[in-house]
Amino acid sequence: MLLTISTTHRPATDLGFLLMKHPENVHSVDLPFGSATLFYPEAGEDRCTAAITLEVDPVALVRGKASIEDQYVNDRPYAASSLLSVALGRLLNTAMAGRSKLRQELADTAIPLECFLTPLPARGSADLLARMFEPLGYSVEAEAIPLDPAHPEWGASPYVSLNIKGTVRVQDLLTHLFVLIPVLDNSKHYYVGEDEVKKLLQKGGEWLEAHPEKELIVRRYLLGFRSLMRSATEQLEERVEAEEPEEHASRDTEEEKIEKPIRLNTQRMDYLADLIRNLGASSVLDLGCGEGRLLRQLLTIKGLDRIVGVEVAPRVLAKAGDRLKLDHMPDIKRKRIELMQGSLVYRDDRLKGFDAAALVEVIEHIDAERLPALEAALFGHARPANVIVTTPNSEYNVLFEGLEPGAMRHSDHRFEWSRSEFHHWAESVAKAYGYEVRYEGIGSEDPTYGHPTQVAIFSRVDAVKEAA
Repeated sequence: MLLTISTTHRPATDLGFLLMKHPENVHSVDLPFGSATLFYPEAGEDRCTAAITLEVDPVALVRGKASIEDQYVNDRPYAASSLLSVALGRLLNTAMAGRSKLRQELADTAIPLECFLTPLPARGSADLLARMFEPLGYSVEAEAIPLDPAHPEWGASPYVSLNIKGTVRVQDLLTHLFVLIPVLDNSKHYYVGEDEVKKLLQKGGEWLEAHPEKELIVRRYLLGFRSLMRSATEQLEERVEAEEPEEHASRDTEEEKIEKPIRLNTQRMDYLADLIRNLGASSVLDLGCGEGRLLRQLLTIKGLDRIVGVEVAPRVLAKAGDRLKLDHMPDIKRKRIELMQGSLVYRDDRLKGFDAAALVEVIEHIDAERLPALEAALFGHARPANVIVTTPNSEYNVLFEGLEPGAMRHSDHRFEWSRSEFHHWAESVAKAYGYEVRYEGIGSEDPTYGHPTQVAIFSRVDAVKEAA
């Protein structure tokens, strides 16, 4: 089996620093079932490729097994499987941990990467590969491998040649492969116990909780053992709550202390509800819905038949359900609203087909380097007809009493933009993804500093033409 990792980052030979394997050398590691070798078939300034081959010794693989079937009827020596995940862990352990002795800053940076893998088992529905990799920001191409090239009438085998491309950290690519290869194969060559839960949390902890196929990934990785699945799910949820204790829960306290004198949050909710009503939307996404303030407003709009709140933290989502009193809501009203766990930086098919999406005071809580992933997931993949983005206007901050010069309105804000910075970002997004954009403001306008909250209203160009 063959796996290649390529980059066009310049200088592309920095891939050697990231993988901790020099391009001029051949690197091998012995394994209990064979050996893995890494070498570089190309290493130039513009493109560099690391190739990994795994040679499995069938005798070593079945030594000690009693079953005749285990010894003679399997594809383990030939197809990518949990054997390859083990090899990656041994051969690229330092890179998989995100460490680089000489290029740590680069190791922490997303760069263009391309991965080719063959033959890869993909046991399941035809869209399984897309469902696994696209939410993580990859484009996916897969070519089915025929059962027998000499007999095309026999059809395709369950094996494919996979090619994925994305702008991610090397650590991300390796951990994605480590977890998803055995998930796609839906099998493992070794005993699955509690150690596998620890391994899943270690390798998938940063991305798995928000993956739209989390349940499928956990089930397949742990081979359907319910006690292990329950343990993994509980620990993933606990980790999210521990890592994101204030992002939404304290937004309505810390930030409101500053904005309360002008009742800015109330004005935002009223503005959003009126705008969505005027757009004539029948379906809307509240992305980063927090504890559900906007959702309550949206429920009052007649003709709004589908309202979906999306939030990454399970604890916050549960609180939104409690505050909305979903369990006591009349059936006819309850059918209109849905709460959904998910991340805004991963592609999610559940978010497609909506008339409008709102990100209310959300983008400033996202690291700037992750904004391209949000843009691709929302504007490129989900593509609602209209997108409304609100964010603080940093120029207005000088008018808030008690806010130190240069300080931001919330300790969790990664940035706060001026009007020109916000417009530059919005124009680039609109141009890249086929939207028109216009700007408004919320709150009393100051002649010098503008509105306290700035708004960008994106309208998909093809939707505007259809409406006309």
